[in-house]
Amino acid sequence: MKTLIIGAGGMIGRKLAAALPKDELILHDVVPFEGASVVSDLSAPGEAEKLVASRPQLIFHLAAIVSGEAEADFEKGYRVNLDGTRRLFEAIRKENYNPRVVFTSSIAVFGAPFPEAIGDEFLNAPLTSYGTQKAIGELLLSDYSRRGIFDGIGIRLPTVCVRPGKPNKAASGFFSGIIREPLAGQAAVLPVPESVRHWFASPRAAIAFLLHASKINTDQLGTRRNLSMPGISATVGEQIEALRKVAGEKAARLVRREPDATITRIVEGWPRNFDAKRALALGFRADQSFEQIIRIHIEDEMRADELGRSPAPQPGRG
Repeated sequence: MKTLIIGAGGMIGRKLAAALPKDELILHDVVPFEGASVVSDLSAPGEAEKLVASRPQLIFHLAAIVSGEAEADFEKGYRVNLDGTRRLFEAIRKENYNPRVVFTSSIAVFGAPFPEAIGDEFLNAPLTSYGTQKAIGELLLSDYSRRGIFDGIGIRLPTVCVRPGKPNKAASGFFSGIIREPLAGQAAVLPVPESVRHWFASPRAAIAFLLHASKINTDQLGTRRNLSMPGISATVGEQIEALRKVAGEKAARLVRREPDATITRIVEGWPRNFDAKRALALGFRADQSFEQIIRIHIEDEMRADELGRSPAPQPGRG
């Protein structure tokens, strides 16, 4: 089956590509990367039409600029996160065929005040530009699916942690940094209070969500095409305690507290906990604990580095 991954150069995109059959796999991103099929700006006129001209039956739309960058650069955020999505959906409409489209949304579509756990009926009222752009994308996906232009499913990913590699511009980046860096023997900065609670999934779980979304019978979704994924709710203090249990006191002491009012303000408007009944009923599965998330990072990233090979995603495990 011909499959297009938009945003294939990112961490999730690379892991997803590694988990799919290599034949008829089209890998797209705005920046060059090893194995890229097409390098272009999805938000530029005419580029989306080129991508869907070969009529891929399955499209994963992962491309976006991250939360912190979308908040700092208003124009760029809407151009990439909204205009790029709209151009893709319109290109599919003009090509006049009906592929499966898996759209990665975000828990940032929700805004405070929150209940103890956000259920499937909770209002989408984002408090950031990034969350607003993703919420609009969800509405477009539902409408284009309703009209039979494509068969879409949107999955609201928890914050993916622990992300391998270098920090990015996401306001949520420290959630990974306070685990990843100490595990490597390096100091990490914590910009928010330890009482901050958040919703997490490992990269392995995120890939499993995407693969399951690509195969699910969307008749089960009805007209409600967007789902909050299951995950692990943990405070920053609980993250650090899990790090201590897995890697010892020396690693935990490498977390340095440096409050940042801007990041704290952004993060305090994010969801903390979910009751993802719909997704669970449809077969989506989460990690079992934050300790498991840390162990997955050690197994999939650090041990792979020690062996001198690229980490291989194993979405069916854990």
